[in-house]
Amino acid sequence: METLGPILAVVVVIVAVWILLVAIIWLHRPSRDLAMPALRALPDIVRLARNLLADPRTPRSQKIALVVLIVWVVSPIDLLPEFLPGIGPLDDIVVAAVILRWVGRRAGPERLRELWPGTPEGFALVARLLRLPPTTYESDR
Repeated sequence: METLGPILAVVVVIVAVWILLVAIIWLHRPSRDLAMPALRALPDIVRLARNLLADPRTPRSQKIALVVLIVWVVSPIDLLPEFLPGIGPLDDIVVAAVILRWVGRRAGPERLRELWPGTPEGFALVARLLRLPPTTYESDR
């Protein structure tokens, strides 16, 4: 009976952290008109992260964050199960946006644009998702 207390405490902490992460994802979720196109851009986002990893100008701290991003997106284990309607795939988008926003602030939007593997329209979408200044991608339209 004495071992039940610590086990229950661990379970409560895990559930509380999960609820906190779900709340963060919910608060940072993209709008509906941005979410579906962003899901389609996830393969290009993973390739961008891989390109940033291969770039010798990328510092170690950013490389660690990019590895986390790649593992998160390609992992079959999700914070929010994919079958949840409307919010299932949002964890991948939100994690990608948060990490790339952090990396993009340090690397610069020009470098993100330089290493972007997709179309100019795809970069414009990702720039909107990352809240980059409009001048970074307006010329692509």
